[in-house]
Amino acid sequence: MSNHRTTARIGRTSALPPRAGPEPPAEALTGLPEIADPLAVSTSDARTLSTALFERLRSLEEGTASYSYVRNTLVELNLSLVKYAATRFRHSSENWEDLVQVGTVGLIKAINRFDPARGNEFMSFALPTVLGEIRRHLRDTSWSVHVPRRLQELRLDVAKANDALEQELGRPPTAAELSDRLHITEDELREGRIAANGFASRSLDVPVDDEDAGPGMLARCLGSDDDAFEKVLNLEALKPLVAALSERDRTILALRFGGELTQAEIGERLGLSQMHVSRLLSRILGGLRTALTTEDPPAAEAATGSPASGTRGTAAARRVAAKRT
Repeated sequence: MSNHRTTARIGRTSALPPRAGPEPPAEALTGLPEIADPLAVSTSDARTLSTALFERLRSLEEGTASYSYVRNTLVELNLSLVKYAATRFRHSSENWEDLVQVGTVGLIKAINRFDPARGNEFMSFALPTVLGEIRRHLRDTSWSVHVPRRLQELRLDVAKANDALEQELGRPPTAAELSDRLHITEDELREGRIAANGFASRSLDVPVDDEDAGPGMLARCLGSDDDAFEKVLNLEALKPLVAALSERDRTILALRFGGELTQAEIGERLGLSQMHVSRLLSRILGGLRTALTTEDPPAAEAATGSPASGTRGTAAARRVAAKRT
């Protein structure tokens, strides 16, 4: 379409009419057609007007108000190209307005780099730049877990190769067949598949399958702390401490906690008063508790009443704890 026909369609004046904001510089607009609303111009008219605006942009000094006004007009005229590019990614989880905004950044970069003297059409030149800017944005922001770029690209290559081989073979391809198609090793293929799990995250409260509607079913499949481990640790640490006690003290512990006898019943069996048994139990249990928690062997010895008990107990507790960690 010629510039004359375009001018006849949208009108012609010596200057572009002012839009929202300050008056446009006069030297930037002389001889250009009137554009009442750049966002409402058709694609064919935008193509013709862009050619004229690029010619004017080349004659202006970068950084001046005239240069900025003409460039901004070019951006508004070609926003339809950005929206067209953004529709290619409409199935992504990214917000539509964000895609358009990122694509506009790519459009500005294309305008800054475009040289009309080469004879190329601007829209054909700008589209790859706009698409590349949107893809780069999705690559950097849409993954739940950030992985290296090579693994992000490998995920796409694996998906395409898998679909192509499945069509050719009539069955899902093996790892060796995929590796051969992509010219990579099976270890690299395995790494790419593991990295693909980081693309999208899933709530732990989502049911494992459609038949299981209970909340948090996926979370139930994960491991959790087992209190029995701490009990085993305590029992293993107590063994050398109990072995270091006197025979009477061990008998009192066995009757109280093994036979579940009362203090009075223990006293009858050992010929002791109930009060005496109570004092003995307090001393024995206090000594064992101190020996389990102390790091000072002399204090442990004084607490248990046995020269070896504190040292043995502390060492045993440390050994068991070290094995557990």
